Amino acid sequence: MAKTVSIRYLVLGLISQQPTSGYDIKRFLKSLSWLVGSPSFGSLYPTLHALREEGLVTVEVAPRQDKPPRKIYTITDAGKQALRGWTDQPVAAETSLRTFMMRLILSNNLSYTGLITHLQQRRSQVTICQVTLRQMVESLDETMDSGRRLAFGYGLALATAELAWLDSTLELLSQQPLPMEVVKGNGVTSAV
Repeated sequence: MAKTVSIRYLVLGLISQQPTSGYDIKRFLKSLSWLVGSPSFGSLYPTLHALREEGLVTVEVAPRQDKPPRKIYTITDAGKQALRGWTDQPVAAETSLRTFMMRLILSNNLSYTGLITHLQQRRSQVTICQVTLRQMVESLDETMDSGRRLAFGYGLALATAELAWLDSTLELLSQQPLPMEVVKGNGVTSAV
């Protein structure tokens, strides 16, 4: 059930970025399938149909010369509100890489503060995983089979790389000027 809900909002978020076709959504998700999975046409098109039935997207048929017409989906105000409701929800402490990536893809729908919180939350989660994996690797004895040894080592390498990326991204974001929403939200007046 959670996978369907996540795909639903990921699809809605992609449509919010620009009106698009189901084929273009599928192609985009396929390019990131190793991180977020790739819904089959059997799940993507029912999701698009459900979003349309609920009034969250509209569809326009665009004729094309020498090709079948394309269905172009556009988000509605109700769709924007539903997406905002999803992106504003706190993320569970044990968020999977897949869910983290889905929210990251849609980070333009997050406030500046929401994006920072999302990245910091992921950093805390990965730090805990890294510590646990490091302890596991250090406690491996000679009888541990090579498959487990490789799996723990791989997991530790991924956690280390992800933490490096999170740290550099958070540092980069901290060096950027605060967006207007944060300045206004803190009651700070500015001529910006």
